[in-house]
Amino acid sequence: MLPLNLAVQDEELVIKKIGGGGETRRHLENLGLVVGSPVTLVAVRNGNVIVKVKESRLALSSELARTIMV
Repeated sequence: MLPLNLAVQDEELVIKKIGGGGETRRHLENLGLVVGSPVTLVAVRNGNVIVKVKESRLALSSELARTIMV
């Protein structure tokens, strides 16, 4: 397992664990980022990431990306 911001770009990954507090988890769940869901790391810019979840692209801060383990 490794944090999302350190994952291999353009490879489909599966979320294995989401850290952080309850509010952070609920926010990520509302965005479609839940344990077991597939994500693809599209780009990394200054630690911030762009991910593809289902048919949407999301920009996440480096802090938030570190709480998502793939």
